[in-house]
Amino acid sequence: MNRMMAIVEREMRKFFRSPALMMVSMTLPLVQLLILGNAFGGKIRNARMAVVDYDGGSQALKIREAFDSIAVNIRTFTTVPYTDEQQAREDVRTGRVDGAVIIPKQYSRRVLAGDSPAIGLVVDNTDQTMSNALAAEMQSLVDALNAPVIQPKVVQNIALEIVELYPYIEYMKYLLAGSITLAIYVSVMIGGGMLYIDDKARGVHEGYLATPITRLEMVFGLNLAGTIKAVLSGVSLTVIGSLMAGLGVIFNPVSALLLMLLILSSSIAFNGMMFLMMVRVEDPLVPRAMFGVLNTLLFFPSGAISPVAGFPKWLQAIATVDPFTYAVHGFKAVLLKDGGFTAIRFDLLFLFGFGIATLLLATSLFKRTL
Repeated sequence: MNRMMAIVEREMRKFFRSPALMMVSMTLPLVQLLILGNAFGGKIRNARMAVVDYDGGSQALKIREAFDSIAVNIRTFTTVPYTDEQQAREDVRTGRVDGAVIIPKQYSRRVLAGDSPAIGLVVDNTDQTMSNALAAEMQSLVDALNAPVIQPKVVQNIALEIVELYPYIEYMKYLLAGSITLAIYVSVMIGGGMLYIDDKARGVHEGYLATPITRLEMVFGLNLAGTIKAVLSGVSLTVIGSLMAGLGVIFNPVSALLLMLLILSSSIAFNGMMFLMMVRVEDPLVPRAMFGVLNTLLFFPSGAISPVAGFPKWLQAIATVDPFTYAVHGFKAVLLKDGGFTAIRFDLLFLFGFGIATLLLATSLFKRTL
């Protein structure tokens, strides 16, 4: 134990002498949380909608009044009057406006006659987010126009009542679990994998091999030091990210304990995985070349950005064995849902089991000789 702790002490002294390492490992996840959290997932506001009114009647006036209400209240879009449909279509194509509503001739007469008139909506469907938002808002408006003025005594329509279990979750809050997981991984990659290969290239490990330190002590000492670094990074980003996202769950003692368990298990799993991949590597350029590939392969299939259920089967198979998936699921369960230990017990079991299994396998592959 003393020999193993000597390795840990040496690694931690080196780490604290260069605090820039910890800052670098936290910069990417924090920037990602700040930029992506505000760039994605927001509601569409102040889009420009062209309105071509060929009718000008009383029923067309109702539509324009509804547009004014949308612009003042929910502000999904504001309207721009047009007189020519072709010009409106061209401006949608070139991006001067985001959509165009076409109210045809004789629209009011057909409404009053019950002749099922149609309103045209032109959208640029290369931008699915914008086009879907405008189409949904217009569909809601059309449903309101179709509602009878005098409701029948016996309501025959089927209604859907949506019950939301939690308050509205901004995308920054949704992304926080992935950012914490990424911070732990980056800390392991920089403070564990890269430093391990650099020390090996500089001959530091030759000094270890000249001592009575066993293979198991050396492997566990290096990984314990890497786990401590990853835990420090994970705790720091959990606190900073929660405050940035407006989540107060970190002040709940039970939730804080569960978060610590997730940070610890994720750190062990990522360290074991990284050490297993680097245990036979000699070239210090290899981990740097692998960083981007591993980041893409592990982070994006984990459900941190979008739900796993939307992936193709082959990508879901990767997510099933990806430790990121279980870490992200666990952090979301605690940070967003207050799910308690029951919600994360399988995640903890997988992460601890994965970390121990990879460490034992790495120990068997570790070369005790030069």
